[in-house]
Amino acid sequence: MASYEYVSPEQLAGFDKYKYSAVDTNPLSLYVMHPFWNTVVKVFPTWLAPNLITFSGFLLVVFNFLLLAYFDPDFYASAPGHKHVPDWVWIVVGILNFMAYTLDGVDGKQARRTNSSTPLGELFDHGLDSWSCVYFVVTVYSIFGRGSSGVSVFVLYLLLWVVLFSFILSHWEKYNTGILFLPWGYDISQVTISFVYIVTAVVGVEAWYEPFLFNFLYRDLFTAMIIGCALCVTLPMSLLNFFRSYKNNTLKHNSVYEAVVPFFSPCLLFILSTAWILLSPSDILELHPRVFYLMVGTAFANSTCQLIVCQMSSTRCPTLNWLLLPLFAIVMVVNVGVTPYVESILLFALTAAFTLAHVHYGVRVVKQLSNHFHIYPFSLRKPNSD
Repeated sequence: MASYEYVSPEQLAGFDKYKYSAVDTNPLSLYVMHPFWNTVVKVFPTWLAPNLITFSGFLLVVFNFLLLAYFDPDFYASAPGHKHVPDWVWIVVGILNFMAYTLDGVDGKQARRTNSSTPLGELFDHGLDSWSCVYFVVTVYSIFGRGSSGVSVFVLYLLLWVVLFSFILSHWEKYNTGILFLPWGYDISQVTISFVYIVTAVVGVEAWYEPFLFNFLYRDLFTAMIIGCALCVTLPMSLLNFFRSYKNNTLKHNSVYEAVVPFFSPCLLFILSTAWILLSPSDILELHPRVFYLMVGTAFANSTCQLIVCQMSSTRCPTLNWLLLPLFAIVMVVNVGVTPYVESILLFALTAAFTLAHVHYGVRVVKQLSNHFHIYPFSLRKPNSD
């Protein structure tokens, strides 16, 4: 299992023919962030591998998640009457979040600057982005938390899924059209949230208790922005791009089944995880929300990575992710009835298993592609130059 090869020979052959194709129409990205990133990338030495920049940004996102997991383990820290997260933590999180966003923006520029662009770099970047979704959303949740001034853990669960499906829509587009249409919501959310973290340190979480407009609270604004961006921007633009490709007869998949198969595993994951929440005898989401979110986000990231491999190699996306089988078994066990202690053990064990499986998948895929393209993933040296 340690040397299992996830990327098939057919997919490796597809990577040899791959050409990067992306469209970015976001004014914030085009006129503000790209000029900024063009300046920042000049700071990096030319010997620094782009993948190392990508991985560093991901680690900053994970660090923010762990930092707030320490100061706000159960999402009550921002609620009235509870010990709040220290102001310095919000400043650190805000700075690191913007740094992670910046590193995500300059890694590709560093690759072009050093003439080291490869399909592995794109896969590595987007693969880590898919896993960052859950860390980012759950970290943001601590600003409002749960309680009278926040949103329930179930509402946040649904909002997490809105973000996850918004993310996979872009790669579903590319799977069908061959072009990656970069979503507007990403840049806007990263800049806004980085700013909100700093503002929270200055004004305190109590400022978010007050109505934003009439009886419309900031938590409601937070919810409305996520749902509104998905329904009014991300989804319509994705469907429009798909329809244009259909009219131009440039779709890569002719049947409806093949076009929508990338959604099968994520939808099944949503159904199974929601069923677990609703059937749980111990109200598992209320008991361990952070771990449950991580379990869902990791399984989602694994399915998304498999989709990205398929769309880059022009191969068929798998119908079912095998990681969903143990989740299905646990939902069946929970439906029969288990004690709260056993259910908690099952959740922690499944989350650990998903994390190990996903890390193994990532390491092996990077290893395979590195060997295939004769490169080091975190160095600009060539293996035959030793």
